[in-house]
Amino acid sequence: MEKLPTFDSLMNPLLAALKQLGGSGSIDEIYEKVVEMEQIPESILEKLHDPEKSNQTEVAYRLAWARTYLKKYDLLENSSRAVWALTTKGRGLDRIDPQEVVRVVRAMDKEQAPGRQLRRKKEAEVSVDEVPEEEQEWRSKLHHILTKELHADTFERLAQRILRESGFISVEITGRTGDGGIDGKGIARIHGFMSFHVIFQCKKYQGSVSAGAIRDFRGAMVGRADKGLFITTGTFTPAAIKEATRDGAPPIDLVDGDQLAEKLRELGLGVRREMVEKVTVDEEWFRSL
Repeated sequence: MEKLPTFDSLMNPLLAALKQLGGSGSIDEIYEKVVEMEQIPESILEKLHDPEKSNQTEVAYRLAWARTYLKKYDLLENSSRAVWALTTKGRGLDRIDPQEVVRVVRAMDKEQAPGRQLRRKKEAEVSVDEVPEEEQEWRSKLHHILTKELHADTFERLAQRILRESGFISVEITGRTGDGGIDGKGIARIHGFMSFHVIFQCKKYQGSVSAGAIRDFRGAMVGRADKGLFITTGTFTPAAIKEATRDGAPPIDLVDGDQLAEKLRELGLGVRREMVEKVTVDEEWFRSL
């Protein structure tokens, strides 16, 4: 593909990807499989949907709409852990007519909310959020703080705190010019018996980290640690992901902006989940008096 695929043109590749993945897959697995099957070039994958609000690529954004439409069309279902799966109906189909899916879903939406139509965007895009609006807001705000407001040194200290909270010991910030991008080191303890020396790099980034950056990092860590950890506020290109797990090379674990946000929420570092009490009136109870 030489140009950005529209969300509807990604519906059949999405279904095919899930079939190849065994009928279910995480958002990242689906994304990587579609990119591989459709041979979407790096130049397209590097385009971000809205750099000011998130690190989501335009292709990932459009795949999200494709998932939303196919779910409403009863071909997909998803769990609370963001795993998507083919429904019985979805497993029984090899291909669908994307335009028919769009027509049916838009008609359903219009029926459910009279007077409100899905807002059209360029190239037949639509704006229908997959997640609650409040969740979108916290992600956008966090992305802005991490990429625009935190100084590089502060971001390194944040990474140090995350690793300590995650069970690492002897975590130090060691970043200095000419050190191949190494920002720190630590020791990961596994159940108190095994340990791995880890070198990490923190990169405040709004775009996609390339395979070249991963190779440079690996070159700096060889002979100095058992594993590498690359943390970014951005994303990783498919080539970078492959390079990180290349056979015969020291392994590097990757943490992108979305995973970083989830880890901060999980650890309660600067992100708080507030449970709001909802009070409802049981009309039937009163009628039964």
